[in-house]
Amino acid sequence: MTAEMYLPRFYVQQKFAMTTNRYALYAVNPDGSSGQLMGLAQQKRMAFKEEVTFYTDESKTRAVFSFKARKKLDLSSGYDIRDEAGQQIGFFRKDFGASLLRSTFHVEGPGYHGVGQERSQAVAIVRRFVDIPFLPIHFDYVEASGTPLLSVERQASVRDKYTVTVPDERVDFRVAAAVAVAMDALMAR
Repeated sequence: MTAEMYLPRFYVQQKFAMTTNRYALYAVNPDGSSGQLMGLAQQKRMAFKEEVTFYTDESKTRAVFSFKARKKLDLSSGYDIRDEAGQQIGFFRKDFGASLLRSTFHVEGPGYHGVGQERSQAVAIVRRFVDIPFLPIHFDYVEASGTPLLSVERQASVRDKYTVTVPDERVDFRVAAAVAVAMDALMAR
C-alpha cells in the first residue's frame, strides 16, 4: 500500500527567524539539487504545548498539515500528526528513557510502527556534553522486523539542513516531514 502523499526523498532546511523555528521542505531533483517547495513549517518558540503547522507557501494562507502534543508539559505523551481536514495520519513520540544516551523516537502510521535512533552512539554521547554546530546527526527508523521506514541525515551547513530518505512507500510525506522537523525542534537545534 502506497501512502496518499509519498515522496521518496526531500530536504528540510531551517530558516532564520527571531521568534519562531521555521523550516522549508523541498523535493529533491534528480541531480540532487533542491526542487519544488513542498511546504513551510513554523513553530512558536517557548510554547507550553508544542504545535507546528505546515503551510503551502510563505503567505501562510493555507495550512496543509500539522503536529501537536497530546498533553501540556507531558514530554512522553506524544504528538498527533493531522492532515488538512484534521484527520490523524500518524503519531510520534520521543522515548525519554532510551534517549538518555542515544536519542530515540517512535513513529506510527497506517500499517507500520517503527523506532528511530541516532545512528552513532559516539556522536550521541559527544552531543550530550558539547554543542558542535556541524556535528552530523543521523537517525534511522526501522520496524521491529528490521525493515527501514525512513532516515534523517543532518548536513553540514550554517543553518540546520536535513536529507530525509523514505524507502517505505507506506510512510506519508507529511508524517516523515513532521518527524524530521520535530527531531530538530525537540533537540533544541
